[in-house]
Amino acid sequence: MAAATTTFGFKNLMEAFTVDVQRAENRPLNVPLIAPFTIASSRLERVENVAIRIELRNGCVGWGEAPILPFVTAEDQSTAMVKAAEACELLNRSPAMTLGSVLADIGAVLPGHEFASVRAGVEMAMIDAAAASISVPLWRLFGGVSNTITTDITIPIVSPAEATELAIKYRNQGFNTLKLKVGKNLKADTEVLQAIRRVHPECSFILDANEGYKPKEAIAVLKTLQEMGVTPILFEQPVHRDDWEGLGYVTHIARDKYGVSVAADESCRSLVDAKKIVQGNLVDVINIKLAKFGVVGALEIIEMARASGLQLMIGGMVETRLAMGFAAHLAAGLGCFKFIDLDTPLLLLEDPVLEGYEVLGAVYKFTNARGHGGFLHWDNIAWITQSMFFGYIDS
Repeated sequence: MAAATTTFGFKNLMEAFTVDVQRAENRPLNVPLIAPFTIASSRLERVENVAIRIELRNGCVGWGEAPILPFVTAEDQSTAMVKAAEACELLNRSPAMTLGSVLADIGAVLPGHEFASVRAGVEMAMIDAAAASISVPLWRLFGGVSNTITTDITIPIVSPAEATELAIKYRNQGFNTLKLKVGKNLKADTEVLQAIRRVHPECSFILDANEGYKPKEAIAVLKTLQEMGVTPILFEQPVHRDDWEGLGYVTHIARDKYGVSVAADESCRSLVDAKKIVQGNLVDVINIKLAKFGVVGALEIIEMARASGLQLMIGGMVETRLAMGFAAHLAAGLGCFKFIDLDTPLLLLEDPVLEGYEVLGAVYKFTNARGHGGFLHWDNIAWITQSMFFGYIDS
């Protein structure tokens, strides 16, 4: 019943609501991190994303964010700025039309995985503006199953000592699921796991290799963990995104021998990939990220995955509460995600987003504010970006 309501609600909005854009624009969104964010495939010193603002002629404003994560998203910030400007120009000169028609036009000018992150940001802003126009919060628009979610939190690739400090901090803040970035060094990964286990023995683990292991290395990790008495609740993207045979191999051994589910993240970047995963029974879980598929594309893959019996995870790149808030509303509204990994705003040194969802440790709580409820001081964003560029703000 919840799934039917969700599908009808959003589809009805696309068909029934007429969009008339007054102004669409984009700006860089640069925010310092508390500490560098290191994964197997990249290292991020600060967030360098793109913010999108869409104002309708009825006065309602929608906000979106295109996250940029090197070697994961196809776009860098400069490319994303150019493509977002193209989409905004299209919207600025478009006549009034249904939300569905506008989203189709956005998809046409920002096609495929190559521009998925920008497409997601523009779609977020447009849907947010439409939801604000009818005074509905996004979690209700997407089905209204819940007005809260509980997220894990990520420990990047760090030393055992640093991992210990983070695990204690997150334990005290009420996080019971830790997502551990692994995949660069098998021995070091094991030492970090042991260090975390000592100070947070009751926590659940998600391992995320970000394509970092060979298939036999991934199995060796699970064997070592079994000897430690640790069974992760999920093993995310253990092998290279194009190693389909290796992915299936790890999944079947992890599932049958160790009782561990495997998720596809980087291997699933389109509906075509998702269909290949289903047909080959290659994983147990698909990680839905709006920056990989766009909002409309993500909803298509969610529907297909649920019909195929796959479990779902929702995650992000490294985003502020704009993009993360949208994804969290979607997850709460749909209520179909077994694994929720929407923690990256907690890793930022500053929070540029005003209002939006409430953070209570690992729990995000949504109000009945229109849309996702978060917004930026638009003029301040331009000043902060310029200041960071010229070194006025130490990031």
